[in-house]
Amino acid sequence: MIDAASAVRVTSLKNMRKAIHHLKKSDPILASVIERVGAFKIQYREPIFQTLVRSIVYQQLHGKAAAAIFARLQAAAKADPLTPESILKLLPARLRSLGLSPQKLSYIRELARLTRDGKIDFDLFLTLEDAAVIEQLTRVKGIGVWTVQMFLIFALRRPDVFPAGDFGIRSAIKKHYGFADLPKPKEMAAIAAAWRPYSSVASWYLWRSLDNAGEM
Repeated sequence: MIDAASAVRVTSLKNMRKAIHHLKKSDPILASVIERVGAFKIQYREPIFQTLVRSIVYQQLHGKAAAAIFARLQAAAKADPLTPESILKLLPARLRSLGLSPQKLSYIRELARLTRDGKIDFDLFLTLEDAAVIEQLTRVKGIGVWTVQMFLIFALRRPDVFPAGDFGIRSAIKKHYGFADLPKPKEMAAIAAAWRPYSSVASWYLWRSLDNAGEM
C-alpha cells in the first residue's frame, strides 16, 4: 500500500514527466535546453514568512552576496525559520549592520508588522489563484511582481508562472532564441505561449541554462 506522502511524490513525478514531454514537444529550442541541463531539480521552499523575507533580501543582489546577508540575518534574529517577532526585535540600526539597505530593512519590518497583525495570512495564499496572491502581496511596500512570482514558483509551487521581467529569463531567451538584444515583453510572450501550462518549469530550465541560478 502507498501512504499519502508517497502518493504525493508519485503524482508529482507523473506531472513532471507530463510537463517535460509537453515542453519538448511544443518548443524544439527549449527541448535542446532541457537535454543539456538534464533532470528537473528545483529546490522548493516552504510558503512561510521567511521565504518572502529571503526574496526581499535577494532583490537586485548577486546570489552569494545575498546568501551571506540572509545568513547574518538569521543568526542575528536567532530564529530558523524567521518569524515576524524575531525580525521586529531587531532595531533598524542592527539590521543595517547586517548589510541590508535602508529600503530593504524597512520593507522587511513592514512585512513583519503586517504578518504579526494578521493582515497577511500565509495559509490563505495556499487557496488563492496566482493573480490574487500577486494583488495582495504587491500592496506591501517593497514587494513587487517579481518577488511574488518567485514566491509563487518556489514556495507555492505554481506550475504556470512566467517572470517576464526577470533578467536571467530575458538573457536566456536572448541567448537561445537568437535575439541581438534583450527581448521585448511581446516577443517573450509569443515564445512563452507554447509553454503553458508549465511556464514555471520552462523558466527554471532557462535559469539553469545560464548556470547562474544559485539556489533555485
